[in-house]
Amino acid sequence: MSRFRKGRYICDEEDASDGSSSNHGEIDKYDHLDHEIAHLTEIRSRPHRLLTRPVPGRLKLSVPTLNMLVGREVNSSGRGRFSAADSCHIMSRFLPVHGPRSVDQMKSRVYVSQFSADGSLFVAGCQGSHIRIYNVDRNWQIQKNIQAKSLRWTITDTSISPDRCFLVYASMSPIVHIVDVGSTTTESIANITEIHYGLDFSVDGEDDYELGIFSVKFSTDGKELVAAGSDNSIYVYDLQANRCTLRVPAHRSDVNTVCFADETSHLIFSGSDDKVCKVWDRRCFITNGQANGVLTGHLEGITFLDSRRDGRYFISNGKDQTTKLWDIRKMSSNTSSTPRLRNRYFDYRWMSYPTHARTLKHPRDQSLATYSGHSVLRTLIRCYFSPEHSTGQKYIYTGSSDSYVYIYDLVSGAQVGRLAFHDAPVRDCSWHPYYPMIVSSSWDGHIVRWEYPGTGEVYRRKRTVARYRSTRG
Repeated sequence: MSRFRKGRYICDEEDASDGSSSNHGEIDKYDHLDHEIAHLTEIRSRPHRLLTRPVPGRLKLSVPTLNMLVGREVNSSGRGRFSAADSCHIMSRFLPVHGPRSVDQMKSRVYVSQFSADGSLFVAGCQGSHIRIYNVDRNWQIQKNIQAKSLRWTITDTSISPDRCFLVYASMSPIVHIVDVGSTTTESIANITEIHYGLDFSVDGEDDYELGIFSVKFSTDGKELVAAGSDNSIYVYDLQANRCTLRVPAHRSDVNTVCFADETSHLIFSGSDDKVCKVWDRRCFITNGQANGVLTGHLEGITFLDSRRDGRYFISNGKDQTTKLWDIRKMSSNTSSTPRLRNRYFDYRWMSYPTHARTLKHPRDQSLATYSGHSVLRTLIRCYFSPEHSTGQKYIYTGSSDSYVYIYDLVSGAQVGRLAFHDAPVRDCSWHPYYPMIVSSSWDGHIVRWEYPGTGEVYRRKRTVARYRSTRG
């Protein structure tokens, strides 16, 4: 069951059927998220008023696509074309929930899977030192087979540069490696067939052998990297200067996730096992670990966060089995400790979340909304906003340790899709920035894609190669 919490109120939504994008009807307005982001989302995906006139004598329903196409042809709006909001209104109704079709089957657990910013490339990173880059525009042809260097435990994260020329990959090591994506070498074996240059995130010659990088991201201009470390710190690496220019002791526990807030790269968001999200403004950076703002609400550690790329809103996944939506204007200047609301010890890597804890709520929850129904166990499960171009960021979606991909309506909290295929945790998934397509990857080794409308073909799972067991990461 999908549960959506706004303030003290809880709204139970009917569970969407597997592979379904059916409309459950409008939820009572009282239960909708009543905040500026709801209005911004509506503006991005609301069709022109002249295309939404109801037929006299009939109920006002969602505008049929055919009616909108006819309206465009007769120039009802006076523009002679669809606006971005018109396009989003149509595209967001066709969820990529059909299939799946196979992309690949790896021999070890898949930890990372992401489209490039323009959707032309797709990267998948596995525990077995293996990374593959696929050319989506060339029928998913393998563009680069990468054998990682100096891997410790697993590939924890990858990031493709905005110009699609370089890829960085991280593991439980202070060294992040960078690979030339545009080279002609298809089989990229570290320092044998191609050089994988090492970017050292240790600072001032310190012995940081125990440092592991959980998260790494390019800035929008491709000149910097931001990273999250197991030493409770966040890092900024200047690629032009080829050195780590900033290390901030940011949290009181492992920093599992970090990202730039928008294209300016001034703001940085971070999330940690200390249960709080923090906001850092580089224009007034204080290196003693004092953040510009703190956001509390999760009862357990934070596994991932994703920015709406507007410098204001972001979402986070937590080990309290929830996704939360945040507005940084609600942040406080001080960290208030998370109250101990339960006595039982909990380790997400191998334990189930206590049933009674699912109803608990942080007394100082600063989030705008809470989405639940998915499972955040075993590994650092990731969540995202749906694409701006095709959906107006109308949805959020997340992997889950129960082997599904969940899609929620941002404003109503309704679960509008649940993708069922895998038989092990889905750590990562990615929605194509322009097409109705989601690619999911799992610890079962399968990488599959879900589309609309789909071909009617359903991929038949072969015997699982990857072995599934509880781990960190």
